[in-house]
Amino acid sequence: MVRGSGRRRRRGRRPLALLAPVLCLALGAGLAAALPDGARPDRAGPRASGLPAPGPATAEPSADPPVPADPPPAGPQASSGSVSVDCGRGEEGHHNEDNVVLSPGLRAGAHHTHAYVGNLSTDAASTDASLAAAATSCRGGDRSAYFWPVLRRTDRLGTRPHERAAGHGNTGRILPEAAVTVEYRGSPVSRVVPMPRFLRAVTGDAAAGTARDKGGVRARWGCSGTPDRSTTRYPRCPAGERVTRTLVFPSCWNGLDTDSPDHRAHLRFPAANGVCPADSFPVPQLRIGLEYEVEPGVPVAVDSFPEQRHDPRTDHAMFVNAMTDEQMAAVADCLNRGARCRL
Repeated sequence: MVRGSGRRRRRGRRPLALLAPVLCLALGAGLAAALPDGARPDRAGPRASGLPAPGPATAEPSADPPVPADPPPAGPQASSGSVSVDCGRGEEGHHNEDNVVLSPGLRAGAHHTHAYVGNLSTDAASTDASLAAAATSCRGGDRSAYFWPVLRRTDRLGTRPHERAAGHGNTGRILPEAAVTVEYRGSPVSRVVPMPRFLRAVTGDAAAGTARDKGGVRARWGCSGTPDRSTTRYPRCPAGERVTRTLVFPSCWNGLDTDSPDHRAHLRFPAANGVCPADSFPVPQLRIGLEYEVEPGVPVAVDSFPEQRHDPRTDHAMFVNAMTDEQMAAVADCLNRGARCRL
């Protein structure tokens, strides 16, 4: 297994027990299949189904890309467990305009504001060593960094420093997360191997609004009252329900690297039939769930690059695994046993 050494790109031996091809799950943004009838928000009234509303700074997209698929039913060899990590909901107010995964070393390199849970030191200057030594908001001692662009209420002015710092058209009061769920899941068709320490990961396409190829779209917006329905557009949720974002990460590791030049090639998504790409291995699948208290009719916008104009399809998130090897081994073991665990 690969151990961190302060560098973002490392190589190590492939797990000897996994030299054969391994099957894993499909999470497919970019799948050609359309949403199933039960998941189409336009099948019911807007109040009942979370019908998408136009963003505040852009017209409603003319074509709604397929929402990433949920996993198929677990097979007999599945690692069907789950592990929850309680990292709070960002009560510490950890925000900045950095992105240590995509723009390491570059202050304000994101050009928009990120919210964090987990590692309390994460910024552009973070290293493997600094992350390993920092405090964390996670109760079980997980020092991993979990972060995503903030969601803003655009009809109210931001007054706090981190609400004004990003600029680039990202204005308005930052909505606090009412709930944050950090969960690891296994593969529906095989066992998983532990992630290497200091693995970097990204999900979603921050440039999806202007990209010709929408295959990188991983946005899943919805309403808390209808968790089986999701869309790639901003939802209108009934009174009493929360706006939700679900951020699912790739889970097929190349067995060698903790990062790659494009920050994606080392960790890819499984295919629709549950098979990981050739020469890759299933690792625990990270899912981050976010919930926000938003009154009906209140305009919201996710932070974005200026040219993306807050397009909801640009929703994305980043992750750095700073668990100890023992913690990650325990996660993989729980998943492989089919248990329900809390780190």
